[in-house]
Amino acid sequence: MKIISWNTNGLRATVKQGNFMPLFSFNNPDIVCFQETKCEPEQLDDKTRNLKGYHSYFSYSKIKKGYSGVAVYTKEAPEKVEYGLGIKKFDDEGRTLVLYFKKFILINCYFPNGGGGPERLKYKLEFYDAFLEFINKLKKGGHNVVFTGDVNTAHEEIDLARPKENGDNTGFLPIERAWLDEVVNNGFVDVFRNLYPNKKDVYTYWDQKTRARDRNVGWRIDYFFVNQSFIKNIKSFKTLTDYPGSDHCPIMIEI
Repeated sequence: MKIISWNTNGLRATVKQGNFMPLFSFNNPDIVCFQETKCEPEQLDDKTRNLKGYHSYFSYSKIKKGYSGVAVYTKEAPEKVEYGLGIKKFDDEGRTLVLYFKKFILINCYFPNGGGGPERLKYKLEFYDAFLEFINKLKKGGHNVVFTGDVNTAHEEIDLARPKENGDNTGFLPIERAWLDEVVNNGFVDVFRNLYPNKKDVYTYWDQKTRARDRNVGWRIDYFFVNQSFIKNIKSFKTLTDYPGSDHCPIMIEI
């Protein structure tokens, strides 16, 4: 089973630019998770919204149009789908889809960015805590958990090109990175780093204004995490660095 995750930075733009269908045709994924879709499903054409061969699910912002949002396309129909964490102030931004499959629960999440002032950083950290509590509850209930998405934080210095220059910037603040430590300490494994513990210069996000992608001055802020006992089921991880259409690139695991 192949699962792709991608912050598309606007799903309608991705479709218009011709970068939607090739993601499916090139890789033949079983599941694709999109983040930052910036649209409601009704704003997509029927072919995109109801992609042949896939079941599709969308969560979108209820408070601001063209903002946030996630989507999942899956060949196998899930047993159940939840649209959020069950906490209104987080779910209203349309950041989370929870799909229950027979062998694991898949969570596609677009985590908040901590920029824009102290209130948004506070919101991000509160979201982080609620999310960890949510996945811990699932794990304690005997479920295998796979979560993916744009976490909006680089974990270690190896995960961004210029750690010293960004120590005081959101996305690499000690308090944000400490949450990722806590995720690991609670029994969840960063799939990429588990397979490639010392690999450098692998990033998933680059600033477009400075053409940072051309110079590979980036951040690794998009992840797949799984619970410790499920890691043995992971066959491979790929970073699709050259795939165009966003300031992020897709990542893919094979189970």
